[in-house]
Amino acid sequence: MQALARLSQFIGKTFAVWTLLFAVLAFYSPDTFKWIGPYVVTLLGIVMFGMGLTLSKQDFAEVGRRPLTVFLGVLGQFVIMPALAWALCQVLALPPEIAIGVILVGCCPGGTASNVITYLARGDVALSVAITSVSTLLAPIATPALIYLLASAWLEVSAVAMFWSIVKVVIVPIVLGVIVQSLLGKRIKVFVDVLPLVSVAAIVAIVAAVVAGSQERIATTGLTIFAVVVLHNGLGLLLGYLLARAFGLNVAQRKTMSIEVGMQNSGLGVALATAHFSPLAAVPSAIFSVWHNISGPIAATIFQRFKDKPASLDAGAARPVAAE
Repeated sequence: MQALARLSQFIGKTFAVWTLLFAVLAFYSPDTFKWIGPYVVTLLGIVMFGMGLTLSKQDFAEVGRRPLTVFLGVLGQFVIMPALAWALCQVLALPPEIAIGVILVGCCPGGTASNVITYLARGDVALSVAITSVSTLLAPIATPALIYLLASAWLEVSAVAMFWSIVKVVIVPIVLGVIVQSLLGKRIKVFVDVLPLVSVAAIVAIVAAVVAGSQERIATTGLTIFAVVVLHNGLGLLLGYLLARAFGLNVAQRKTMSIEVGMQNSGLGVALATAHFSPLAAVPSAIFSVWHNISGPIAATIFQRFKDKPASLDAGAARPVAAE
């Protein structure tokens, strides 16, 4: 079992490599991966169940200890990324299916990978987990409402249908994971140790399925979508950092805010696009999943060099994970 746990850690650390590898394989051999398409929602549910297994009372207590900081992170997540997505679609005059895909990924909550990247960046991991958890729990309301507000000019949007989709694919699995974790306690640790392996396999399969299903359209629009995704992600990382700086947060918290804002739950974007729009609308989320697992470690490497300073927003703010 220890060997499996070590393999899981290795796979988790090389997430970007596997995602990129299988995206390329799916592009050049789409028939090999198309069969995964009907299981995208199930795979995302497995990832969310794993997230529930890792949540603890301390994670939610963090919200009570630093409500203003957590609120700022969630607000940045649901304002900066949707606004950037809408602006990019307008400026670049994107076709409707691509535009709604870009807006969709922009309106999703933060991704769980952000917690790992925050750790690598020597940021505030407790704050990262709290922001990810709160934004995810708010997603059934915030994500459909934002998509309806920003994307209905391109295509018809059913906010109610998306609400129920997010409840089924995100909230229910997370709640089940929390219940199992609370009932089994330490006995679940063995499974938690291999979660990176399960999560990476699920996300890689989701990306491969989308790339395979949209291979022909990606061949003609892929460079445009990739450029938009890189801009979206890069501006999100920058504005998240500047937002935290404007509110006087310390450097560890600025790193965290940058990563939380810039990294999305792109798997949810794929699931929603597949269920409610078209395969092409899922492509921006799939490419975002590949790219932010490349840009995240790059950002973490840069952030490691930043010096820390005292925070001023919350008097009870926790100390950063690692002193710099």
